[in-house]
Amino acid sequence: MIWKKEVSLEDLNNAPEYIGTFLGIKFTDWDDNTLKATMPVNKKTHQPWGILHGGASVVLAETLGSYASTLIIDTEKFAAVGLEVNANHLRPASDGEVTGICEPIHIGRKTHVWNIRIINSENKIVCISRLTVAIIEK
Repeated sequence: MIWKKEVSLEDLNNAPEYIGTFLGIKFTDWDDNTLKATMPVNKKTHQPWGILHGGASVVLAETLGSYASTLIIDTEKFAAVGLEVNANHLRPASDGEVTGICEPIHIGRKTHVWNIRIINSENKIVCISRLTVAIIEK
């Protein structure tokens, strides 16, 4: 298990207001190696043409990876901040919700790299993203 903190889904979902709460991101599950969250596909997350905005997918990816890093580090001494994110938008979504599944690629002392797959309700990939998180001293 990579997680070093004991938290509940309630803890994860009761964060102070941020862009993820505005978009409706909800953490739903984790296991030894993955963290999952959902995001509705609706007017808040659409682009003007009625499909999921790529930026909303990136918010989901960065939220998952950043939270995952904070579950590994000593947050009294360090902060996890996004360093680089990329995303390939492979399939449109126009309604329902998408699920982000975050898994580690690299967990180092100063950087973490996460793979985030965003899937639709049919388990088809909507977006694949990679997030690099810098671990900085507070």
